[in-house]
Amino acid sequence: MSRIISFRGQLADGAQERISLTTIRGLIGYKIVKFELMPPAPGTAHAEWIAKIFTIEQSTIDGLIDFSDNRMLAANYFVENPNTTSPVSIVSIFDNMVFNQDIFITLSDVNGTNACNYYIELEQMDLNMDEATVATLKDIRNND
Repeated sequence: MSRIISFRGQLADGAQERISLTTIRGLIGYKIVKFELMPPAPGTAHAEWIAKIFTIEQSTIDGLIDFSDNRMLAANYFVENPNTTSPVSIVSIFDNMVFNQDIFITLSDVNGTNACNYYIELEQMDLNMDEATVATLKDIRNND
């Protein structure tokens, strides 16, 4: 049986946050179902945020999106300009990727140094021993 769990917070420009999900036996799996950004003061800043979720900690926080990076689970591009009526958001979630280890969210404002709020929903599911082993091995292999 699956259930939805959520995480929320605020990241500064150039910041990274770990979301702890690891369990001792790794028999709980997750996949991302929702990934949203919202400015701290909507309509007041000109910002272009790029937030990404990874399976491993990032040594560099940047505004580049590379879909060939198999460690990336999701990306969100959010543009706010006070001179326009509505912000633009483009979200890509690789919802076929099941993981059972910690994940890392990064934020970059490619137009300034603004912080931004994030909201993530994960579908939590039970994994059998074979599925847990596969998820863990994928994580280990992606760390290289």
